[in-house]
Amino acid sequence: MMTNTPALEVNHLTKKIKGKQIIKDVSFTLYPGEVFGFLGPNGAGKTTTIRMIVGLISPTSGTIKIGGRNVRTEFTAAMKHLGCIVENPELYPYLTGWENLDHFARMDSSIPKDRLAEVITLVGLSNRIHDRVSTYSLGMRQRLGIAQALLGKPKVLILDEPTNGLDPAGIREMREFIRQLAADENLSVLVSSHLLSEIQLMCDRVAIISKGSVIRTDSVDNLLAEQERVIWKAEPAHLAKQLLQEETVVTEGPDNTLITLYNEPLLPEWNKKLVMAGVKVKEMRTQLPSLEDLFLEVTGGETID
Repeated sequence: MMTNTPALEVNHLTKKIKGKQIIKDVSFTLYPGEVFGFLGPNGAGKTTTIRMIVGLISPTSGTIKIGGRNVRTEFTAAMKHLGCIVENPELYPYLTGWENLDHFARMDSSIPKDRLAEVITLVGLSNRIHDRVSTYSLGMRQRLGIAQALLGKPKVLILDEPTNGLDPAGIREMREFIRQLAADENLSVLVSSHLLSEIQLMCDRVAIISKGSVIRTDSVDNLLAEQERVIWKAEPAHLAKQLLQEETVVTEGPDNTLITLYNEPLLPEWNKKLVMAGVKVKEMRTQLPSLEDLFLEVTGGETID
């Protein structure tokens, strides 16, 4: 369940590299228990932002707080609240899953021995944890990597392309696993992905970054509802389009349909105008766009990473 106390706060973040401003005043907040999607086209600044959050590079200005701790001034304390896995986790294939976790746990004396059993249960690897990692499927390796990231009981988990390379069944399983993990552990999960359909199904909120700036941040439902459309099927279509264009923006859809934005107060008037002009309105229905449609609109057609 989400609370009002942020787990991660990114405020007015900027980054200049060789005099060029790569990140421009980026701000967003994550709350406990939510899955947050971070989306951006190639070169948008998504990876640079994540690298600043995890402490690999320093921001030019702005602040990052993890669990209330400032990454710049309280780095060690802030990092204790953070877990991260980037694409394929770095694991030792010749060791068992248990031996891998034990190896990483021994690097941090604050991790109790019984934490290994806890994270193994959390990620559902109890039956295979004593097998060599070389025998694991990609999905199992991802789960073991997440178990490793959870050893220190972080408040924030950052997953970069967590479904990369998985088959459709594995993608669905990982999506459900991440949502359940956020809910059960009251964990904030930041997910970056190029699979927009998966982000739509997985995430509570999303931030869309383009050319170094966050241009939209909202719940997936709110973002899509704002772009609700009306699909018209009318004859003659060319006359219907001409009349509707006098009232609103019209685009042509498949099967000789017309598409306008949803405007509830004016829809009856538009329909009446068509009928009075002799247009046969055969169908008028509302439709929510996909996150991919919205992404292409707000980024001006740029492609995702």
